[in-house]
Amino acid sequence: MSGTIILRMKKDEENNASNSAVKEVTGVPVTMMRSAKHNLHSSIFHPLLREWQSMSTTNFTACNLMLPIFVSDIEHTERIESMFGVYRFGVSSLISHLTPLIKKGLKSILLFGVLRHLSKDTIGIHADSKENPVIKAVKILRSHFPDLVIACDVCLCPYTSHGHCGIIGEDGSIDNEASIKRIAEVALAYAEAGAHIVAPSDMMDSRVAAIKQALTLKNLSHKVAILSYSAKFASTLYGPFREASLSAPSTGDRQCYQLPAGSAGLAVRAARRDVEEGADMLMVKPGLPYLDIVKRVKDAHPEYPLFVYQVSGEYAMLQHAANNKAFNLLNAVKETITCMRRAGADCIITYFTPMLLDALNQQAKY
Repeated sequence: MSGTIILRMKKDEENNASNSAVKEVTGVPVTMMRSAKHNLHSSIFHPLLREWQSMSTTNFTACNLMLPIFVSDIEHTERIESMFGVYRFGVSSLISHLTPLIKKGLKSILLFGVLRHLSKDTIGIHADSKENPVIKAVKILRSHFPDLVIACDVCLCPYTSHGHCGIIGEDGSIDNEASIKRIAEVALAYAEAGAHIVAPSDMMDSRVAAIKQALTLKNLSHKVAILSYSAKFASTLYGPFREASLSAPSTGDRQCYQLPAGSAGLAVRAARRDVEEGADMLMVKPGLPYLDIVKRVKDAHPEYPLFVYQVSGEYAMLQHAANNKAFNLLNAVKETITCMRRAGADCIITYFTPMLLDALNQQAKY
């Protein structure tokens, strides 16, 4: 027997042993896991997802807009002081809030949970409990608005007592392995509740692969898409959001797992990693200060829909400037959205979505 054949047989034995080990740990054959990472069905099971796969212009329609919504565990509407016109909603008030917006063309929303009453702990036990407001909201919204695409932000910070996005180890640093296991459990709970999209924003290493594995084990990987916060920067512009979601860290900051402002190379690497792990869609956050990153990520992965989050600080700055008569708010907002589209964004997550829907409907009349 030749040396080449012997080496090939040895390599096959090693591969078989490795495959068996993976199956033993996950319960899923490795060939299934490999194919799940590149599952196209999770990207096209809904008409809006197919629309996102086909965009290339700088104009925008309702399809290019996603509305972020804060859902609280208490049943009344609360005004967010630092974000004029933005509120925390109780689950029961979502239908009345969304009905007129859907009539105006709203296609998709991104849900964030807020705990005002439920307890917080070190692992975020209520991130996926039956009492979680997001899980309750998804079930109700799916039955009332069958065509509305529902994305759920997946993170632990609103549910943990320490306010960090992962599990804290004994030495005070992030325990990445424990974190992605917990993040996958939360994502799966949202998927089983009926979410079309799970959107991990935690920035833990390998969390997309962990979520993909969890969805595959439950036979959900073909009908739940993963929108990864691929390039999420450690930004001061998240300040109003942390007030809104009651998710500010109690100690330290998030610079050890969110990207430094100048790290263009890390942003590209993070997007590439998420693509390789099976993400269906990518995101850059914040938006306007990082349009160079938007372009770089889109140029590197033109075949993937790219989302941009126009974050709470961007929203607040534009609102405050307009309130002080620095410029016309609608004109400024439309300009920022157009610039994000020009840089490569297929969908913009923005608190200005209701205003823009009104503008689009007014435009359609003429």
